[in-house]
Amino acid sequence: MKTLNVITLVLVIVGGINWGLVGIAQFDLVAAIFGGQDALLARVVYILAGLSALYQIVPLLSGGTAAPSRAEVRR
Repeated sequence: MKTLNVITLVLVIVGGINWGLVGIAQFDLVAAIFGGQDALLARVVYILAGLSALYQIVPLLSGGTAAPSRAEVRR
């Protein structure tokens, strides 16, 4: 489960950076890397980033946290 949290967090960060670049400089980094917004790989990254954001919302709605507790870190 921890690995999935890290992967989804990285995708959310990538998505956030990408949207920041779109807002600031009108530059879509994902599209530039993968061959345009309509390219299959770019669409996959967009979908995975969106699903990752939804996954990261779950701990907020359940009252938990995505970060490990102090007890978990000590183990």
